[in-house]
Amino acid sequence: MTLRAALERFAALDTVLVATDYDGVVAPIVADPAAAFPLPGTVPALTSLAALPGVTVALVSGRDRATLGRLSGAAAPLVTVGSHGAEWEEGLEGVLSPALIDLRASVLADLTAIAERFPGAAVEPKPLGAALHVRNVVDPSAGPLALEQARRGPAALPGVHATDGKAVLELTVLDASKGRALTVLRERTGADGVLYLGDDVTDEKAFAVLTGPEDVSVKVGDGATAARFRVDAPADARAVFEELLALRRA
Repeated sequence: MTLRAALERFAALDTVLVATDYDGVVAPIVADPAAAFPLPGTVPALTSLAALPGVTVALVSGRDRATLGRLSGAAAPLVTVGSHGAEWEEGLEGVLSPALIDLRASVLADLTAIAERFPGAAVEPKPLGAALHVRNVVDPSAGPLALEQARRGPAALPGVHATDGKAVLELTVLDASKGRALTVLRERTGADGVLYLGDDVTDEKAFAVLTGPEDVSVKVGDGATAARFRVDAPADARAVFEELLALRRA
């Protein structure tokens, strides 16, 4: 089956969930994560989809929810889920105990110390932990070494959960995944089918839960994947959303 045929079947369902990663799908990957803004036209297409009867649209990102909202400009009726599914409109999925707050502080301090040893590396604090970014290290060959130090150091602490991405390692003190987020969203919406687009290693957990006959999983970019379909770039992802919008309106 082609992606076009899958979208036609999906568009005909009564109730659907359209979900997507942010970086690498809605927004192109850029050197400065703070400057990752949406590709023109993508958020309007998603907003138009969300306004249609029987359609829920969600951005599911590893970014904290506040940053996701600020960068994307997403507003109701779009749903935003941050921190790999741990942050919802109603708050964090779990409550951080004093011990977990201390553990998060240790993770942040350890990752910061590692980043200081590798010029160009950066640490992004998050509500449940922190992420070490090595995309911009001055010596590209040093990036894997920085990530390995993080894996052997703070990632090995009891109670810390590690998630690998493209040139990034995220450490959290509560376990969460985009796959679990999609499962929760499906249950909340009663969707007959789920469409999800993602570009990163973390999106594979989302693809893994899309096992229904009407579910559509789309990998954006290269790399091994469990997704059923693949497109090349964020511009192609935008085209998928626009095509689905046209089909749903027809």
